[in-house]
Amino acid sequence: MMRIQRKNYNELGEVLGPYTHSVIHNNTLYTSGLTAFGRSAQEQGIEAQTRTIFAQLKHICKVHKVTLKNLIKVTLFVSDFSEMDLLRTTLFDLYGDDIPASSLIKIDALFCDDLKIEIEAIIAL
Repeated sequence: MMRIQRKNYNELGEVLGPYTHSVIHNNTLYTSGLTAFGRSAQEQGIEAQTRTIFAQLKHICKVHKVTLKNLIKVTLFVSDFSEMDLLRTTLFDLYGDDIPASSLIKIDALFCDDLKIEIEAIIAL
């Protein structure tokens, strides 16, 4: 039976709810939803929030000795589609030539009104 590892990262902040930052199984890492909550980008636009989330993803990758090139899939939960062109431009910039599979889901709101985007990721280790 394959072992499941649950991991939190101090740099991502304290976990206050019933979840872990990531779960690893069969050399694949699954993140919980990441946001800009509690960070300087929290009250900024979707570009700043997306870049803040990707900084968190980069940190997770670094801990596990991989890069964002190992990003298999992302799921984006977006509450405001008015900045969709800016989001796409930002994502193309962050991905470079290594574009993952992706799902985009429009939602009414996230848990905090300031937040415009939450991202879950699957990363190959």
